[in-house]
Amino acid sequence: MKRNLLAIAIPALLVAAGANASIEVWNKDGNKVDFYGRVKAANNITDRGQAGEGDDTSARLGMSGQTQITDSVTGYGRWEYEAKAGKDSSNEVRYAFAGLNFGDVGSFDYGRNDGVLKAITAYTDVLPQFGGDAANNDWNVLSARTKAVATYRNNNFFGLFNDLSFALQYADNGDNSNNFREDAIRGESREAYGANVQWSIFDTGLTAGAGYAQTSNSVNRQSTWAGGLKYNNYNLYLGANYFQSKFKDVIEYGPTHRGNYKTADVKVRGFELVAQYGIDLEVGRLTPSLAYVQHKVKADGVNFVEDNIRYHNSGYSSPVVKYVSLGATYDLNKNFSAIVEYKFNLLDRDDYGAAKNTVNDRGHGTKPGTKDVLGVGLIYQF
Repeated sequence: MKRNLLAIAIPALLVAAGANASIEVWNKDGNKVDFYGRVKAANNITDRGQAGEGDDTSARLGMSGQTQITDSVTGYGRWEYEAKAGKDSSNEVRYAFAGLNFGDVGSFDYGRNDGVLKAITAYTDVLPQFGGDAANNDWNVLSARTKAVATYRNNNFFGLFNDLSFALQYADNGDNSNNFREDAIRGESREAYGANVQWSIFDTGLTAGAGYAQTSNSVNRQSTWAGGLKYNNYNLYLGANYFQSKFKDVIEYGPTHRGNYKTADVKVRGFELVAQYGIDLEVGRLTPSLAYVQHKVKADGVNFVEDNIRYHNSGYSSPVVKYVSLGATYDLNKNFSAIVEYKFNLLDRDDYGAAKNTVNDRGHGTKPGTKDVLGVGLIYQF
């Protein structure tokens, strides 16, 4: 989806990408409270058997606040709720966390928040209607919003380098990435930890970032690393990222003549490229957008000998996501926007992604998962 235009620009809330509008309801004696919201009326036009087809209307309401405790310590919190009113109506608490900011020493918060890798995958999560494939999925560890995360952030490397920031994070049964394995005791979520580092390269508008995260269980461990670049200057935005997730010993080959099985790893690799350019008009601002997204799953093969009998399997490789996006955002003012985006789906019917993207084949196999998508919508935000 798109960059968070609604987050409040409180220094402690480093997960936010910046605010365009909000309502300040209280600002007195070192205490400040803001409310913000968004209503998006959108529709995705494609084959009725494809995931995400149809009405995509939703509404969000959020609150952020801070209180000055001492000259160098600030308390802060954020809460955000989303109600989806479209084809698949559901409700979600997107954010709910509180913490303390110690200035140059850094900040610490706990609650439901962005995974530490989302700071990197967000470089390309800026499309008008679609996108966010690297950030919001069940492949990557700590790349999406997740519950029960404790996060330490330092935005200027202890006051020594304003251009260098880093974050450390621990998820106590909070990581939601779980495509193959789940915590045997606690259910779907698992313990995980991760870190990221970002360097804003002087005053060039260029930022480089990298991060790593993994689940804490050594059996069937899942890990993800990601790296990215973004450039934002002179009305031009360029973003790129690359990631790899590894699932340890999740594929079994066999049985052999003795009834034994051999395990192998599965990897998901992907890259995303985005280019956008803002054009100021007499009324508002137009931002055309072009992107290419490709993710691929690969299962390692096996080659071993048992009792002088050789067993071999070459594994498999198949695209999960593959498309070209062409779209635009027209901001009439800071509160109202129109969006349009066309996704050229490049998946074939035999691809893993086509099957994953098909929710109702209607006798056509995975064909619905290969169709193009047109997304249109209007957004009001404050």
